[in-house]
Amino acid sequence: MATPTVSAGAATGAPGLKRSIGFWGLTFISLGSIIGSGWLLGALTAATKAGPASLLSWVLAAVMLAVLALIHAELGGAYPASGGTARFPLFAFGTLAGFTAGWATWLQAVAIAPIEVEASLSYLNNIDWVKANLNMLNDNGTLTGSGIVWATLLMALFTVVNIVGVKLLSDSNAVTVIWKTAVPVLTVIVLLSLTFHASNFTAGGGFAPYGAHGIFAALPAGVVFALQGFEQAIQVSGEAKNPQKDISRAVIVATMIGTSVYILLEIAFIGALDPTVLASQGWLHPIGAGDFGPYASLAAGAGAAWLAYVLYADAFVSPAGTGLVYIATSARATYAMGRTKVLPAALGRLTVRGVPLISIVLAFVIGELTFLPFPSWSALVNVVTSATAIMYAFAPVSLAALRLRDPDRQRPYNLPYPKVLAPLGFIFANTIIYWGGFDTTMKLLVGIFIGRVLFEVTLALTKAEDRPPIDWRASSWIWPWLIGMLIIGLFGRYGNWGYLSVLPEFVDLLVVAVFSLIIFYFAVSVAMASEDVIATVEDSSDEMEAIEAQVKLAD
Repeated sequence: MATPTVSAGAATGAPGLKRSIGFWGLTFISLGSIIGSGWLLGALTAATKAGPASLLSWVLAAVMLAVLALIHAELGGAYPASGGTARFPLFAFGTLAGFTAGWATWLQAVAIAPIEVEASLSYLNNIDWVKANLNMLNDNGTLTGSGIVWATLLMALFTVVNIVGVKLLSDSNAVTVIWKTAVPVLTVIVLLSLTFHASNFTAGGGFAPYGAHGIFAALPAGVVFALQGFEQAIQVSGEAKNPQKDISRAVIVATMIGTSVYILLEIAFIGALDPTVLASQGWLHPIGAGDFGPYASLAAGAGAAWLAYVLYADAFVSPAGTGLVYIATSARATYAMGRTKVLPAALGRLTVRGVPLISIVLAFVIGELTFLPFPSWSALVNVVTSATAIMYAFAPVSLAALRLRDPDRQRPYNLPYPKVLAPLGFIFANTIIYWGGFDTTMKLLVGIFIGRVLFEVTLALTKAEDRPPIDWRASSWIWPWLIGMLIIGLFGRYGNWGYLSVLPEFVDLLVVAVFSLIIFYFAVSVAMASEDVIATVEDSSDEMEAIEAQVKLAD
């Protein structure tokens, strides 16, 4: 069973899978993941790609992610189990598909903590004393040697908290999320009331200075990353009081709140920019070269120095809260894969406190290594976005397959127009992957291939009677899909290197859509038989009970 991710309690030493999280708790978990470093830097990065038309990027991303969120909402209500993003393809397509989705989930999750650390240091480096004495950032936004040292210390702090006291964080999650939401809302109110230049929305080349290409390029450059995270309520659904009723509502409400906040932030950001700076430097450096604390700089320029100090505090609190959550998420993923014998069994071992120590340490080590090839927020955000899109892409095909193979399952929330929205959701996820660029897709496929090698080695070293069953036919669509997206990216128009720009604008999107539909319907046609789907769901539930029992014994 690929990645039946255990609950936060299980991963952190709490006594088993307690069903104690209500509707607002689930909503706060998703909203807390949505509002992280994305709000601190997302508006700036989007504006450099699309200018004022970045507003359209946020609206487009909101529509695309809303469809994917609704798909996840039905799946989460029908199959309420922790680690749902990896378990849904497991139920529909078997162990190999579940592992691939789980590995993509892990690649995404393990990079979140480093990206949150980079966002925090980017903001804090704008403080005069910090810049003069610590100098953590180069002018291009990459970490200096000092910055890597401080980033390592923050990562170590996240790791220690997860080992000895992450439950303290979960107990205060509601307060943390309220703070994380209140600060950006306050920022919008203050900036709109103190400084708003309507002329900025047509300055520097008009409303859309970089055309449609800029609008699309902004999505993987920070917009989609900022809005992703709604699935976290589904990841802990094994601990929900009333998962069938609350999960879908929590996902939808969190997505709506997060989207509204981000669109208002972009409006406030563009309106607060200094028109003279825009006139001299354009949208490439709308605040000034080397300035990576946009809202704090705008607040200080508007005469609200007090808000700048609040923002510097939030630059630590918001990313730190999200980073802590994702260190635990990535550790739980490898822990579950170790427990289910698709990765080395050592990853599935708990300490006497019920903590998956080896998995947590692995998350720290990989997170540290991430700083080397991706030493800045903007460098890493593209990779995380595409990894997230691959993770999300498994949900629409899983929904269509499970509706066909498991039609009698109780579904508290039903996706409207599923025959339209499910394939559309798959198209949306693939389009986000495409916009991330050929080079990003290439890096992710290398990472997924490494996971596949580890999977095969683990199977080879596992006794035949202990190996999980694999339905090769049901998962036969995965690599043709991923390689096909790589080839489209090669002939496409997006990325930092490697793409050939052969496909004309908008023709490329049509190619992505047609290819997505071919893969979608092929995947649904080769899904496991109904009896195998039902058996896998039941076996997965038994495995979760076994994990819970082990955690209780460890306590």
